[in-house]
Amino acid sequence: ALDDALDELQARLRESVRMRLMSEVPLGVFLSGGVDSSAVVATMAQVSDEPVNTCSIAFDEPAYDESAYARQVAERYGTRHYVEQVGSDDFDLIDTLAALYDEPYADSSAIPTYRVCQLARKRVTVALSGDGGDESFAGYRRYRLHLAEERMRGALPLALRRPVFGLLGRVYPKADWAPRVLRAKATFQALSRDAVEAYFTGVSILRDDARRALYSGSFRAQLGGYNAVEVFHRHAARADVEDPLALVQYLDLKTYLVGDINTKVDRASMAHSLEVREPLMDHPLVEWLASLPSSLKLRGQEGKYLLKKAMEAHLPKEILYRPKRGFAVPLARWFRGPLRDRVRAAVLGPRLLDTGFFNRAQLQRLVDQHQSGLRDHSAVLWSLLMFDAFVRRTELNEPAGVLRQAS
Repeated sequence: ALDDALDELQARLRESVRMRLMSEVPLGVFLSGGVDSSAVVATMAQVSDEPVNTCSIAFDEPAYDESAYARQVAERYGTRHYVEQVGSDDFDLIDTLAALYDEPYADSSAIPTYRVCQLARKRVTVALSGDGGDESFAGYRRYRLHLAEERMRGALPLALRRPVFGLLGRVYPKADWAPRVLRAKATFQALSRDAVEAYFTGVSILRDDARRALYSGSFRAQLGGYNAVEVFHRHAARADVEDPLALVQYLDLKTYLVGDINTKVDRASMAHSLEVREPLMDHPLVEWLASLPSSLKLRGQEGKYLLKKAMEAHLPKEILYRPKRGFAVPLARWFRGPLRDRVRAAVLGPRLLDTGFFNRAQLQRLVDQHQSGLRDHSAVLWSLLMFDAFVRRTELNEPAGVLRQAS
């Protein structure tokens, strides 16, 4: 029953946060102004005898800036609130990030994560975070899109969907005339795939055809047909779930959460000798949430249904029910404006081409289309920039010096 689940969740949240407040050093919490971090702050304020220290990031781009919401939560709970602004000048962190992550790592939110860890370490030694909430409480918008596609996929067998929707996807690749769900990232092509392939495509920076166009012929030959969707299929085979939402949550727990989110926070925090604790990843809490029906997590178009209901007495509705933004960086504008020349120099420079991995004509096309405003290729351009920085660092072979700079 909903009431029982709400009571249980609130008790488990309090216990999880209380356990992570055990420390002999100053503590704080990252506060983005979103549901998860705000829930951690609200719970921390309930169980802590000490004033809460909150740390936030602001952006000079209004569409990306959530600092006003973070400030609203901080004022509600009387926290000691600290804010750092991130701008295009922080692009200079790219070499530092390449050193910290040891391998090509292309989540641009590594920039604000690095900065918020830097800010927090000036005040505290341990910080709590709201990471893990989207995966366990079903907060991602892509979950809703995937389930809508799944309902349509369920109407026809895969053997029929592959030829029918595969053809439609080739003829109408953008499907601008179709209902919204048919204009989602992979359009008709998603309906021609099985559930795992479709979800993999939805979370990928590039679809298969765009990836093939980006790679050189020799590199494609080296890959021998390998596709990372195989990783998703292996995890899906072990998931042992029939519920379509539970499946994609499981896939995210095994791939995106550990390989991206946790890696990002771990490396950024350790660069500043900051310990980060994750109350929403408390394993008894995660296991309990996994046992609940999906209807308590995603109800209609409302993700994180259970968490939001549990927090209604503690947080304003404009915090709980506003559209989700995520911890994104305004790369698209930066790459057309203050970083225009630097993007062009790096992506079209000799270093990437000398790897033999990329098709120069496609690199040129990506840069030109983005900077003309024709398309938004900021995600793949950031990936290429990080790979360029990784290669540059490998060539210089000076990791110790870069790491000293990072700390």
